[in-house]
Amino acid sequence: MTSLASEKKVSTPTENLPTEMVIKNYRPPMSYRRFGKTGCMLSVITLGGMRYVHGWEKPRETVPKDMLDQCVANIEYAFANGINHIETAYGYGKSEHCYSTALNDVLKVPRESYYFMTKGDPIGKAATRDRVEEQLRTLKMDYIDFYAWHGLNNDNRLKEACHSGSVEELLKMKAEGKIRHVGFSTHAPASVICRAIETGLFDFVNLHYYYFFQRNLAAITLAEERDMGIFIISPNDKGGQLFNPPPKLRALTHPLTPIQWNARFCLRLKAIHTLSFGMTEKSHHDEMEGIFPITFPMAKEDYEILHNLDSQLLLDPYAHYEGFDLLTNKAEINIPEILRLRKLWKCYNMKDFAVYRYNMLETEGHWFPGRFPTEERLNALDTSHVPPHINIKALLRETHQALYKPKP
Repeated sequence: MTSLASEKKVSTPTENLPTEMVIKNYRPPMSYRRFGKTGCMLSVITLGGMRYVHGWEKPRETVPKDMLDQCVANIEYAFANGINHIETAYGYGKSEHCYSTALNDVLKVPRESYYFMTKGDPIGKAATRDRVEEQLRTLKMDYIDFYAWHGLNNDNRLKEACHSGSVEELLKMKAEGKIRHVGFSTHAPASVICRAIETGLFDFVNLHYYYFFQRNLAAITLAEERDMGIFIISPNDKGGQLFNPPPKLRALTHPLTPIQWNARFCLRLKAIHTLSFGMTEKSHHDEMEGIFPITFPMAKEDYEILHNLDSQLLLDPYAHYEGFDLLTNKAEINIPEILRLRKLWKCYNMKDFAVYRYNMLETEGHWFPGRFPTEERLNALDTSHVPPHINIKALLRETHQALYKPKP
């Protein structure tokens, strides 16, 4: 691998803009958007750090050669294609250590030539400062461009972040220059995300939104009103494992791939500034190139694909019922998510993805909450608010029988 330290500066069309608005690593056809009130011009595609080989093995400080080689290659592909933003987290195992070695020791990339985001969920002032200082040492950086409190996934986590001194300490470290911008990442319902936004404490938000999960549009709208940076989490994996689509889905999005169309769907909203692409090899970067150009409004062929996808909802008479009136219930069944997975199975032949996600229930805690709809829980379910023509218990029972895989 060659060093990127001596690469010539690529001219940008923003030479006369304020310093914070200059586009780092500007390389068409990549698009760049202002990341809300941070003023930073980010590439609309971000290089994530969650899925490298061996990434979750212990100890976190030891980076195997094949993991490092994979990371180095992906950084080179990313920078060559105009990406200027890297995102990872303390909770992603070896990832911070791997990026530190790849960026600083192997490629010797100038720190000012890219943006870096990492995350953590320490609770309390002392724990927060200790964690961020540890991350700075690991990353061999003097500052972190974007630091997100990681996993603000429910009201209790919101309280832990905002009332334990954690966010207060992050903001203090921002004033000291060790962090440039403070935000949060979340897998929470839109109502919780909106409450977090309304605190006024954060510069940006990392959340889920893509064609097969559009529930957070209200949170995106609120974040846009507050001029916050908006980062979309995992549109290709959590968005439907689009890297392994069923033939039906591939046909519906032709001539684009499902990944390419989903990216265009997200980026059709100017409020969305960047999204992670789950890239771990060159073919992923090659596929990324197919999302450009991004047009406003959407191109005619993109609207045709949208129509094709929307029309599939007519295949199931219950596909439009999402169960938000039962979002919270004494049985602790995650009804909106189960109905979403049922819709993907019934309307798009995405059963493999539905099985994968469904069987994460009861294993991921606040990251993916909810209990299985056993007969005991179904009997405890209050259905008085459900439209009378919908037999919600039958729908949940059918979905459980089709998707549940008993643990060996």
